Amino acid sequence: MAAEEWQIRLAERWRRIVEEVAEAAVSAGRSPAAVRIVGVTKYVDATVTRELANCGCLDLGEARPQQLVDKAEALSDLVPVRWHLIGSLQRNKARRVVRVAHTIHSIDSEELLGYLDRVAGEEQRPIDGLLEVNISGDVSKHGFTPESLLAAAAACRELANVRVVGLMGMSGLGVDATEARRQFALLRNLGQRLEQATGRSLPELSMGMSGDYREAIAEGATLVRIGSSLFEGLGLPGA
Repeated sequence: MAAEEWQIRLAERWRRIVEEVAEAAVSAGRSPAAVRIVGVTKYVDATVTRELANCGCLDLGEARPQQLVDKAEALSDLVPVRWHLIGSLQRNKARRVVRVAHTIHSIDSEELLGYLDRVAGEEQRPIDGLLEVNISGDVSKHGFTPESLLAAAAACRELANVRVVGLMGMSGLGVDATEARRQFALLRNLGQRLEQATGRSLPELSMGMSGDYREAIAEGATLVRIGSSLFEGLGLPGA
């Protein structure tokens, strides 16, 4: 069966994004292999998500816990795929997310961190976690403040089932490239300070989206969350 036009265009778009991310890494003096793309599929259905995985995107991100669970269950045969929750998580959704997710990017408080550690233990399913930091200072955004993040070092050392592997942050809405880089540099520096305080390696920095991933890569991003640049204007089914 011949591929449909949207499938061909999606494959081309994926290849272009991979090339652009690699170019951004090289321009920053980094290896392209140091940066992974999380394909954010929150605006597309399971059919399109499956096709993106077939193109080679094996890190898939969802903003809403229920959508992540539903897609992970519907696409459970995609064994190499790693599911990432990038949006806010409430306790009543935590257990189902822990059962299917590889990484939770949005752990925004010590209370949620402790709860996830207990649930992951009960489910006997250790999980990777990123601490979300409000690096823009926007009061409408979730996340640790820089001060409360460093105060959480003791809690990180006591975890048994959540592996804190790094930090996540978003630049402020509408900021220019210079300010975005300043905010991303702040997150990188906070990660280094938390490493020193915990005595643990925190290799991951989840920062940068479709509009600012180049700035994020220049400041050390290891995970970039890209959605609109992958899917906009492709004439996808159901759109």
